Amino acid sequence: MDESLTFKAAWWLNHAHLQTLYPALFRKIPSPPLQRERLTTPDNDFIDIDYCGTGNAPLIILLHGLTGSSKSGYIKGLQHALLQQGFRSVALNFRGCSGEYNRLARCYHSGETEDIHFLYQTLRQREPNTAMAVLGFSLGGNVLLKWLGEQGDQLDLFAAVAVSVPLLLNVCATKLDNGFSKLYRANLLRELKYYVLAKQAAHEKLGAPQEADKIKQLGDLSTIHSFWQYDDRVVAPLHGFANVHDYYQRSSSRQFLKLITVPTLVIQAHDDPFMTTEVLPDADELSPSVQLEITQGGGHVGFVTGKNPFKPVYWLEQRILGFLKQQCPS
Repeated sequence: MDESLTFKAAWWLNHAHLQTLYPALFRKIPSPPLQRERLTTPDNDFIDIDYCGTGNAPLIILLHGLTGSSKSGYIKGLQHALLQQGFRSVALNFRGCSGEYNRLARCYHSGETEDIHFLYQTLRQREPNTAMAVLGFSLGGNVLLKWLGEQGDQLDLFAAVAVSVPLLLNVCATKLDNGFSKLYRANLLRELKYYVLAKQAAHEKLGAPQEADKIKQLGDLSTIHSFWQYDDRVVAPLHGFANVHDYYQRSSSRQFLKLITVPTLVIQAHDDPFMTTEVLPDADELSPSVQLEITQGGGHVGFVTGKNPFKPVYWLEQRILGFLKQQCPS
C-alpha cells in the first residue's frame, strides 16, 4: 500500500467538496474526435462505444461512473490526453447511457461485468495482438476491479487503473445519507428515478410492453430517498438479486482485489465524500499485482492541482498516463 505524496490539492480548491464539484461543474472541454459503434449484446440489447484515434496504437477501454457517459468531463479529458500521448481509446457507454434507452428493463449496476467482458472479447477478437488496458471511474472502477478479479489470469491486458472506487457498496450508500453528501445523493437519485420512469414510458410507446411492465412493477419511486431504498426496490429486482444486501455483498469489489493478476493501479482519496476510510483495504487484501495509492485530498474523481486558478491541472490524467507508459510493452 502506497501512501502517495505525489498529489497536492490546489490551494484554491483545498476541500473535498470543492475538489469533487469543480471539475464536474466548471471544466469545459470539447469532445474529442469520436467514432461511434453500436454492439448487439448476447441478450439482444445493445451498448454504444466511442472510439478516439486510429491505427494500431495501444487501445485503452474507459468505464464511466453512475449517471455518466462518454460525455463526462473526466472521460473526454482522458481521451484527449491519451490521443496526445499516442494511445487510442474506446469509451463504453453503459446500457442506456449513450443518449438512447436500451431495449431491456435491466440496465447497469456496480457489479455488472457481462458487458465489459463482452466488449473486451469483441475487441480482442478483432485485434488479437494489440496492447490493451482498461480504466474505470467510481462505479466503473468497481465494475473493473470485480471483473479483473473474476477473470484472474484469463485476460490479456498490460494494465488497469481504477479511480475513486466504492469498494464496499453498503458503506458508501450509508455515507451518502449523511451531511453534505446528502446533496450528491439527492442529485443522483433524482436523475436515476427520472430515467427509470422515462424509460418505462419509452418502452410503452415503442411497443415493448413486457419490459415496460417490469419497470411498472417496481411501484411508486417517489417514496425512495436513499440508495439503500433505490438499490433494494429497483436495482436488486431488475438484476436478479434477492435484496439490497445480496446486491451489495456480491457486487462490492474489495473482495476481488486479491484475485487480480493484471498490473493494476487503484487511486483513492482519504477525503472522498462518497465514502469513508472504512472502505480502504488492508495490505494483505491486495494481490501482488495491485498498487493502492491513497492521497490525502482529491475528493471524488477530482484531484485538481496547480497554483493558478485560471490554469487548473488535472493530476489524474498525468498519473494515469505515467502508469500506462510504465506498464505498456514497447
